[in-house]
Amino acid sequence: MITKQFETIRYEIADRIITVWLNRPEVHNAFNDTMLAELVEILQEIERDDDIRVVVFTGEGKSFSAGADLNWMKKMVGYTFEENLDDSLMISKLFSTIYTLKKPVLSAINGAAIGGGMGFVGASDIVIASEKAKFGLSEARIGLVPACISPYLIRKAPEGALKELFISGMRFGPEKAKEVFLANYIVEHDRLLEFAREKAKELLVCGPNAIAICKELFLKVPDMDFKEAYDYTAEVIAKLRISDEAQEGMKAFLEKKTPEWQE
Repeated sequence: MITKQFETIRYEIADRIITVWLNRPEVHNAFNDTMLAELVEILQEIERDDDIRVVVFTGEGKSFSAGADLNWMKKMVGYTFEENLDDSLMISKLFSTIYTLKKPVLSAINGAAIGGGMGFVGASDIVIASEKAKFGLSEARIGLVPACISPYLIRKAPEGALKELFISGMRFGPEKAKEVFLANYIVEHDRLLEFAREKAKELLVCGPNAIAICKELFLKVPDMDFKEAYDYTAEVIAKLRISDEAQEGMKAFLEKKTPEWQE
């Protein structure tokens, strides 16, 4: 059970769903080393907590996240390569932790998601955009690139569309985000969190281990050749069929009962 209070994030747990707010509204929820560390910490706690089944991220205030904090960036200007690498690895660790989490992760984009804030868009399983959301991969405009978040965005959006967003740094709205598969839904701003939690509740009908394996397929199968995928996927389903969860689910379906994980 998660009980810790954090400096840069806040959370609420209800109905087996944890909602996590990026909570630095005075700087548009820009992240610094403290926020990165706290996000990784709470995700690790979520992974271990069997009572939490779904994660919803959103932002406190008007923005989702403006990316890297300006004061943090000022320090980076004088960093050595080794110091910059340490910082970059913290960013990579956060989004890798989100992407590989065994539980589904939804991001409810309540405002601007810029630069590194787009990492949540790429790494989350389902993205719900407010009609007021704004997006942008602005790194190239200051001589940088969206490197640490690129593995997740590249898996999600078509190259032709994403390449323009990378090299132009253009801002774009929720309609464009949905068009290039960076957002799954666009909703009225006042209904954003309500809609996100409704979607999260829909996922509770599925077996938690089945969801974890679904996510693992997306992690592993794209990098396999056909024969490797042929063998691997057959083994996956064979193992699942004899697992406790699948046995429970199949019996419940055949007997028209509710499986244990839905109770």
